[in-house]
Amino acid sequence: MSASLNHIDVGTPMGVNLVADGATFRVWAPGARAVYAVGDFNDRQRNEASLLTRDVQGHWRGFIPGVHDRHRYMFYVVGDGSEGPKRDPYARELQTPFPSDCIVRTPDFPWHENGYITPQFPDFIIYQLHVGTFFTPNLPHKGGTFLDVARKVPYLAELGVTAIQLMPIQEFQTKFSLGYNGTDYFSPEMDFGVEDPDLTPYVAEVNQLLDARQQSRYRVEDLRGEMNQLKALIDLCHIHGLAVILDVVYNHAGGDFGDESFYFFDRQSTESGNVSSLYFTDRGHAGGLVFDFGKPEVRDFLIQNARFFLDEYRVDGFRYDQVSVIDHDGAPHGWSFCQNLTTTLHHYRPNALNVAEYWNVNPFIVKRPPEGAGFDATLVDGLRIAIRDVISNASCPDERPLNMTNLADSLCPEGFSEFWSFVQGPENHDIVYEGREQRIARIGQPDDPRSWFGRSRARVASGISLTAPGIPMLFMGQEFLEDKQWSDDLEFHQQLLLHWAGLEMGDRQMIDHLRFIRELVQLRWRYPGLRGDKLRVVHVHDQNRVLAFHRWIEGQGHDVIVVVHLATFNRTEYRIGFPGSGGWREIFNSDVYENWVNPNVTGNEGMVQAVPHPLHDFGYSASLVIPANSILVFAR
Repeated sequence: MSASLNHIDVGTPMGVNLVADGATFRVWAPGARAVYAVGDFNDRQRNEASLLTRDVQGHWRGFIPGVHDRHRYMFYVVGDGSEGPKRDPYARELQTPFPSDCIVRTPDFPWHENGYITPQFPDFIIYQLHVGTFFTPNLPHKGGTFLDVARKVPYLAELGVTAIQLMPIQEFQTKFSLGYNGTDYFSPEMDFGVEDPDLTPYVAEVNQLLDARQQSRYRVEDLRGEMNQLKALIDLCHIHGLAVILDVVYNHAGGDFGDESFYFFDRQSTESGNVSSLYFTDRGHAGGLVFDFGKPEVRDFLIQNARFFLDEYRVDGFRYDQVSVIDHDGAPHGWSFCQNLTTTLHHYRPNALNVAEYWNVNPFIVKRPPEGAGFDATLVDGLRIAIRDVISNASCPDERPLNMTNLADSLCPEGFSEFWSFVQGPENHDIVYEGREQRIARIGQPDDPRSWFGRSRARVASGISLTAPGIPMLFMGQEFLEDKQWSDDLEFHQQLLLHWAGLEMGDRQMIDHLRFIRELVQLRWRYPGLRGDKLRVVHVHDQNRVLAFHRWIEGQGHDVIVVVHLATFNRTEYRIGFPGSGGWREIFNSDVYENWVNPNVTGNEGMVQAVPHPLHDFGYSASLVIPANSILVFAR
């Protein structure tokens, strides 16, 4: 006789789920001879009461009474090749230290129902960060945690971004990681959690944030375990008006799987030479293995993972790592998996943002099925490459022509009908990682990134991104002129951590740059044309290092003119075409932020007059004063 089948039906969820006076257990192991559910609730005894029942699809399931929240458990799998414990692929939380037991968890959490709504897609401004290195006040004892990020939520809200994008937070097995080698997809990374003995001061601090927003406090027991701490971070973000996007890796998993992982979950014999993993192909990627997208159970595992985070964690969307690997290395089934994934999620949560990373850029990734893969947006690299090229060449000690023409051509990649369907920015975790490319400020002046040359060119680079089409993305530290590369290796590269101390000690250059970013983000909010659906390049001149472009909303107006200049001297009486006559206000001038408020600011005294002097295919034009290394914005 096996474990009871009470509360078991065709809709019983995978993994372990508390119900009635116990829990249901369900796991996929079609090649296993027996599967037991063992844990604190049955003294880990393998007997008839803990033996699960196999169905025709190869799922082992059963109901065991007496299971409670925070009980530890494992599946004990008997296969043709071996027998032993296996972690639940759907485990909500894992026991420290890793590898260890799974933990039964109730999904209950004291969410604050404050009416938060995920932003409309054109309103996203993304801030990408790595939890372990973003803010690390407890080094060398411990790296950054979910609750350390939570302590910075008011700062991020004040910055004006509308979403934080967390680099992968699923459990990984190495001491430190970018997060792209995870093997336990439903459990948050244990190193990102604060352990119980250290929790009380954290709860006090996050409760101060809740008090400031007149929200009910957390109890210490509410935040025990990395699962609830991640939920608290998301809850606090929503209270402060921020969306949360998770970076998920559905192309491959792990590398260092370990005997208790879901690699060879049903413990097949290896003698025949015909062994295949339940979840993976034999194709490698980034030190791991590509998922087997041809199996319905594997597709369901990944799609259920996304639904799980949308539902149980209330996230607002996903950034999908290397969808091009899903398509190419996962052929012939990878593309249809993407269609199944996006179709399911659009039906389940239509306002969640689904961003694909696909190289080379492929517009079909954002077209709806059956023509396309169905993602809402995709990362693009054209504008990033163009920005970094003109900034790099501008740093050379001459006034050589810059490829402003290519910069203009890169403002809007071909094949995209919606401006919110691509994500762009001059920095990201891949590009400025240790040993790769430099931060924008250091590209602007390699030997002295804090010089006027480095600072002013960094303003121009971020200014282009925040006024151009697409969803802009900032990488952590970009907003306060961080000029170092970054690393996830806290042991050997602590010198690459973000320079928060500079802000705390009143570093004038950092504070001025932070003000510049904040006010430019606010400008994007105040002037809908900067989030609009139209772009026209007005004027481009490589020798003069000038680019001007026009943003507006079709049928509504909200016209905005953006002028970019990367020469090291001011220009006067520089005539640019305008789409209408009369006064145009200079609503933004980056030169103001040089030693705020710049007492020697160069500009147009807040206003220019467009007169009937046809130019650049407009009937009107205005004579401008353009500061050196600057970005100007004009509106009616």
